[in-house]
Order: sequence, then structure tokens, then C-alpha cells
Amino acid sequence: MIERMKVVHIVAAASEKTTLLDRLRELGVVHFAEKAGADQQYTERFAQLSRMALALQEYPKTPQETTVLSDSEFEAFYQQLSDCMSRRKALLEQQTAAHAAAEKLAEWGRFAPTELRELKEQGWDIHIYRTDKKTMAALEADPDVRFVRLAPVGKMPTLAAFAPLPAGYAATEFPIPEKGLDELEQEQRDCAQGLADCETFLTQAAAHLPSIHDQMLKTQNAAEYSAVSNTSQSQDGLVWLSGYLPADDAAGFKKAAAEAHWAWAMEDPDSDDDKVPTKVKYNKVTRLMIPVFDILGTVPGYREYDISFWFLGFFTLFFAMIIGDAGYGCLFLLAALALTVKNKKASTAVQLLWVLSIATIIWGALTGTWFGLEQAMQVPFLKRLVIPTFANYPAYFNVSTTTQQNTIMKFCFILGTVQLSLACVMNIRRKLKEHDLSWVADLGWLAAIDALYFVVLYLVIGQQVNLIPVACVVIAGFLLVVCFGGMAPDKTFAQGLKAGLGDAFTVFLNTISAFGNIMSYIRLFAVGMASLAIAQSFNNMAFGFKGPLVIAAILILLIVEPIAALKFAIMVLVLQQLDGNVIGPKILGKTTKLASFWVMFAIIVGGGLFGLPGMILGVPVFAVIYAYTSGAINSKLREKEMPTDTLVYEDFSKYRIDKEEIFGKERFEAARRVGEHDTEAARRE
Repeated sequence: MIERMKVVHIVAAASEKTTLLDRLRELGVVHFAEKAGADQQYTERFAQLSRMALALQEYPKTPQETTVLSDSEFEAFYQQLSDCMSRRKALLEQQTAAHAAAEKLAEWGRFAPTELRELKEQGWDIHIYRTDKKTMAALEADPDVRFVRLAPVGKMPTLAAFAPLPAGYAATEFPIPEKGLDELEQEQRDCAQGLADCETFLTQAAAHLPSIHDQMLKTQNAAEYSAVSNTSQSQDGLVWLSGYLPADDAAGFKKAAAEAHWAWAMEDPDSDDDKVPTKVKYNKVTRLMIPVFDILGTVPGYREYDISFWFLGFFTLFFAMIIGDAGYGCLFLLAALALTVKNKKASTAVQLLWVLSIATIIWGALTGTWFGLEQAMQVPFLKRLVIPTFANYPAYFNVSTTTQQNTIMKFCFILGTVQLSLACVMNIRRKLKEHDLSWVADLGWLAAIDALYFVVLYLVIGQQVNLIPVACVVIAGFLLVVCFGGMAPDKTFAQGLKAGLGDAFTVFLNTISAFGNIMSYIRLFAVGMASLAIAQSFNNMAFGFKGPLVIAAILILLIVEPIAALKFAIMVLVLQQLDGNVIGPKILGKTTKLASFWVMFAIIVGGGLFGLPGMILGVPVFAVIYAYTSGAINSKLREKEMPTDTLVYEDFSKYRIDKEEIFGKERFEAARRVGEHDTEAARRE
């Protein structure tokens, strides 16, 4: 339920401004919609604390618990951390710049720039250039140009001239750097050491993340306080504030105002006031939706309906239909039970998980879906729980697949129609209370939506429907929406009618949209079928056999000992996965001399191209291709007296990976000996 709000105006002596703000903060019931900006010191500090917290999140959490620092202790820590982060940033920039300069200078070799600058001070105006062969030949033929030819740099001729080159020569001058290569490398090492010291401090500082979060909250509260303080107006020795107050808290506010000698006035919000905050009061049932609303960030408007109850109902049903499997619902239920036992109580989120799990089990039982296993219908007890027309395995109930699918789709369309109709009913109820004549338009929408439901049935599942009365209802609803959609309490009938007629085309488009909205609920059917298909595919991969006895064992264990059932199911799954994806390929790989990867590759590609025959013949065919290809390549390598072991050609040094750790010391040594022998033979040849 959305709590009713009041607008409250508070007046006090200007000298009591701080006391007023402190008392209002203690009460915590007045909301100030319009607030001035907070003081800059708080916004800057909060931003810095946020950056610190984000940076320290990257470091491992300390296993031992640390106490939250006091304000005085935190200030010293804050200064140290701020200095460390600034130093780290500067060192990173310096290291990057030194690295870039060293890479640029590396091709010129090691020299001392100080010596070149000393020569310039002694009167030698030396300029270093890089040019092309044609320009170099022209310079050598010019008697007026004095230069010394240097070693090529990047395969380009290089020279040192004793004066700037005359104009007309294509040459690029090399600017003498401030630091040589040795200095730049030493600078990088110094930066690396400084960064290591910073990392050590930051790793230790990560233990104080709770203290940073605590200070962020304090800073945020201080910023809010300053914003409210800056919002207050004062004149002639008085200060006043305006805000919103929940009607249920009015009595407590009046008592505090009387004690503090405040002057105040209270009134209902204006009908056009769009800044009224929303405070929702949840009951024991609707409070289950709080975790979902927190994730979605959904809060109804002040003048809207609280749909928490209806949202919970539809959300639970949709969740159950989408998961659609009672077996997985049992797993969810076990998870909820484990969390409840572990925490010794059920939080709101865990309570919601209980509800969703039970709903999933019920829906899965009604459709006969237990871990996507068709064999579950061989268990009499489970079969008796199924509604035949809802069954995902209709053949067990002498129901055609078409009938089953049409029934589920019809159920989905009913849900969509009910949900949309419910919104119309809520609007009608609210507008009747407000004496808003536009409720007739919502009545028109209600009629049109209910009629469009039959159109959807006719078009999607081919149900026989008399379209003439349906069309008449849709047209009548359309006319009601057009004529009364523009009505409002502050408008005359003529003004509302004019506004409604002006939106006739929009109403037409919305009618088509309403049809699409009902039809869109077929996604529940589609997702449910996809969930079943995924479960069956998973079972086909996980289980290499059809075992009703295994299923029965799991179900019996589930009833007697849920934890044991879970362990048993996991054991079977793990064993089948190991056999199908690890042991099998390994054995088959040894037989065909193929690596496990190529075995899996051959099976997947062969199955994808040719189905089951491709999966069977994929490995031997690929093994033959692999043998002939590798034989041809090795033959060519032997002709050139080059090593045939691929390990010789693999270079992991750039990735800082040791070959011995991957391939084993014995193979690595053998490959290296063969490679050295073959390389030496090739060199002699």
C-alpha cells in the first residue's frame, strides 16, 4: 500500500537552524524534494573515497577481520592512501614515458647524450640525420657538406653533420634526447620498484575497505545535511523549510515540533505536484517482492497503484512456467532449505526462493516434467499428478501434441488478457474515486482487450470464433476510448471530447499494440518449451543410458533424504561427464593417435554435418586424414634435415611459459636433442 503524504512547512528562529536540521535528521520522516547542491568539500571527498574503494576492490580480501577505524585514525590512513595513489599514478606515467622513449631510442644504440651536448658547448654544432641512399650519395658528392657517416639505423643511412644540412636534401634530423638508453632503463627499474612498494601498501590497505565504506556513508550523510541546510531560506531572523511527511508519522512530527517550539503548517499535495515521494508499506506477503524491486529499481508513482501483490502472483507463475521443471524446483527448494538452516532464519530473498521453488514444483508436476526425463511418466505416482492437456509428454495420456500445445498457448493468452484487464479495472476504480470521466475510456479498453483475446485465439491456434460480435465489441471499445480518453476533472465535456478525437489515430495504433501485447504472451510457451529442450539435451549429454531405475532411485531418495538424492544425482552426472567427455576421448585418442581435442573436434564436426553416421565415422576419417597429412609434412621436413617434432618450433618464451611444465621434462629433452642434431646436420649441409 502506498502511504498518503502531507506537505509540511516548518518555521524556526534562524539561530536554531542547526538544532532544527539535527532534530529533523533524528526524526527521519521529512523528505525534501528540492535540495540545493551540497558543499563542494563533501562531493570532492565522496568522489575520492569512491575512487579509493574501487581501486582497493582489485586486491585480495584479507582473511582476518579488521575493526573500523575511528575518524581520527582514518584521516591519517586517508592521507597515506591518497599520497600512495597519487604516487602510483605518477610512477605509471613516468614508467610509460620512459618505456616509450627507450623503445624509440633502442634502434640508435647506446650512447651518452651528455657527451653530444658537451661537444656543442665546445663549439661543435653536430646534427644527426637519417636519410635514403640517393640523398646520401648526393651528400657524399657535395664538397661543401662536412659529415661523418654512421652505422645504418633501421636499414637507412645515417650521418652526423657538423652543421645543419642545406635546404633541398631529404633527411630527417634525430633530436638529441635528454636521457640515454641506460638512464631510461634505470628509470624504468626505479619506477618498477616504486610501484612494487605502492602495491605492497595498497594490498595492506585493502583490509580497511570497511572503514572506507563507513566514511563514504558518513560523507554522503554530511552532503545531504549540507544540501538541506543550503535549501533552507531565512529572512528577518527566521528560517523555514518545506518537505513531504508520511501521514502516519504526522503525530510524531507534531510532538517534536511542540517540544522544539517550531511553527508549522500541513496540507495535502497539489494534484499537479509530480515531486511527491513514494513510500510503500508492505505486508507479510507483498514484502517478498522487495528483493526483486530492489534489483529492478522499480517504485510506483505516488498516485499509482501498489501492484506488489499482483506482481508477486504473476511473477511466481511466470517463473514456474519458464523453469517448468519440478526436478529443478526441488533443487531450488533444497537450496532454500540449506540457506535457511545455515543462517538459522529465512531472509526475505530466501522466503521468495521458497515460494518460487514450490510454484515450480507444482507446475512441473502438473506438466509431468522432472529433470526433462520422459521416463518419469513411468512412475505411477508422478503420472497421476499430471493434467493431461498440459502434459509435456502427451502420448502417455492419449493426447495429441497439437492439443497439448494449443492448450498451453491458450493458457498463456488467458494470462495476458487477465493481466491487461486487471490494469484497466484498477484505473477504472481509481478514476471513479477521483470523479474522472475518463474511466469510461478504460472501460472501452477493457472491452477491446477481452474481445481481442478471441481474435488471437482465431489467428494463432485456429479456434472457431464468431468474428462479427468480436469486431463490434472492439469497435465499440475504440469509440469509447476516442470519445472519453481526453476527459479530465479540470476539463469540460467538450474540451475532453475534442482532445480525445485529436488522439484517434494514436488510439488506433494502441489498439493494434494491445493485440500484439496479448499475442506476446506466447513467449511463455516458447520459453517453457525451450527449457524442456535444454533439459533433454543436457540429459542426453550427461547420461549415456536410459535408466528409469536411476530416476526412481533419485525420486525415492528425494522423499526420504533430499541431501542424499542431491549427492547421488551429482555423482551420476559427474561420472557420465567424465566418461563421455574425458575418459572416452582419451581412450579413443590413444587408439587413433589423436589428441583428445581432435577427437572431440571430429565428433562435433561429423555430427553437425552428417548426424549420427558422422559422429560414428568422424574420428576414423579424421585419423586417416591426419595420418596422411602429418606423414607428408614430416617427409618434407626430413628431406630438408629439419626436426619433425612440433615442440621444437613452439616458442612460449614471449608468454613467460616454461615448456617443461607443460610437456614434461623427458619429452622436452628428447625433442631438444633431436632438434639440435637435425639443426646441426642441416647447418653442415
